[in-house]
Amino acid sequence: MNLAEALLRAARAHGDRPGLALGTEDRLDYADFARRAGALGEGLRRRFRLAPGDRVALVMRNHLDYLPLLYGAWWAGLAAVPVNARLHAKEIAYILADCGARIAVATDDMAETVATAASEAGTRPAEVTVGSSEFERLAAEAPGAPVAQAASDLAWIFYTSGTTGRPKGAMLTHANLLAMTLCYFADVDTVGPGDSMLHAAPLSHGSGLYALPNVAAAAKQVIPVSGGFDGAEIAVLLDHHRGVAMFAAPTMVSRLVAHPAVAASGVPGLKTIIYGGAPMYVADLKRAIDVLGPRLAQIYGQGESPMTITSLPKALIADREHPRWEARVASAGIRQSTVALRIAGGDDRPLPAGEIGEILVGGPQVMTGYWNRPEATAETLKGGWLHTGDVGVVDEDGFLTLKDRSKDLIISGGANIYPREVEEVLLRHPDIVEAAVVGRPHPDWGEEVVAFVVCRTGTSVEESTLDRLCLDQIAKFKRPKAYRFVQELPKNNYGKVVKSTLRGQI
Repeated sequence: MNLAEALLRAARAHGDRPGLALGTEDRLDYADFARRAGALGEGLRRRFRLAPGDRVALVMRNHLDYLPLLYGAWWAGLAAVPVNARLHAKEIAYILADCGARIAVATDDMAETVATAASEAGTRPAEVTVGSSEFERLAAEAPGAPVAQAASDLAWIFYTSGTTGRPKGAMLTHANLLAMTLCYFADVDTVGPGDSMLHAAPLSHGSGLYALPNVAAAAKQVIPVSGGFDGAEIAVLLDHHRGVAMFAAPTMVSRLVAHPAVAASGVPGLKTIIYGGAPMYVADLKRAIDVLGPRLAQIYGQGESPMTITSLPKALIADREHPRWEARVASAGIRQSTVALRIAGGDDRPLPAGEIGEILVGGPQVMTGYWNRPEATAETLKGGWLHTGDVGVVDEDGFLTLKDRSKDLIISGGANIYPREVEEVLLRHPDIVEAAVVGRPHPDWGEEVVAFVVCRTGTSVEESTLDRLCLDQIAKFKRPKAYRFVQELPKNNYGKVVKSTLRGQI
């Protein structure tokens, strides 16, 4: 059941197919891809005396060696902990300590941050920099066979922030990720000979998860030279490679559609853009279809049910003649093949079609729980259902429409920002007595962070001081883009801040 067996299978059957490309240049075929993954896994295991189940943190921007390291960790029977490279060193330190990572592998641009994080983690994981002489010695090992793994063995710890303000590690097993992989083929997209997967979104998140079905089908994995999303570069890559699929946040899709190079080229190599993280506004989706054609698909998932709750395939999005087309494309689609979906009332009882309630999810793709968080696990998986915290409604045709985010999640540029994380940092200032964070619409990023702040009587605080406080503690993208200093926060009869009132004031 080891996921590395999918890479080995692809290499044996299609060893001469292009496996990894950097920009427009094919670098490794599938035989070399598998060989490097196996060597890195063996090198990590031997050099650091790792045992099956030990955690390896990948604190990397998108890089040619990201996927060989990910599969190498599995090859050696290890659990991968992909970490968002945009996080602050203090946030990375927390993750390293929480999961008990034995090793933190960093790209050279992250090496200093990882060194700082490792020193603060307490557990002092070993540090390895990609491209260093030490790293290349690991890659020179002779690979053995992939370590046998049970379906229930841990494969990936996906850290997702929560309303407590501290990230929680969703434990994803080999079986969970196999279920996600099979749902990709059944519900999202097909993969044929000569197809490619372009990784412009972070490999630590959705794009890396969607590498799995594409590796299983021996599709080329394309890493942009920039390591991220650049409209002009993406246009070139979509002109050069063929049968290209890519995962993108809705904001990335909008930026791509607006880029003149995309309109000029017609992006002949594009097969599918799978967007997720939030539904697209219908007006934006129409513009995207006009520019890109019927090449868009949507998915809705969470780290706890990776990429696998509902999907809106290309055929449904392209069917503009359907009498309910606009309602359908405004939805998050229909449940994926392995998914049990329930809209529930306050006591978790199922609600009929058309009634709004919390979205509950079951199935083999749902995580086994949170790492070292038994209470949070029991609460989130109560009654055998994943309680998503999202509110929605399912119509008579089975289409799920998201109505609200009960956790007040802010999605900016496809990145999740949980208000309490920011609020807790602001409240560290001795002259701040209350803080509430909400999102406001932004034309490019979807949403941006706004903080409402109450100062101690007789005091005032400069915005620049709060900026510095945030930048010292959390990632830059989570920092408020505006501050509103108020005398008091609106509250209901139970003393809870009414954030809907605040949103009406921005």
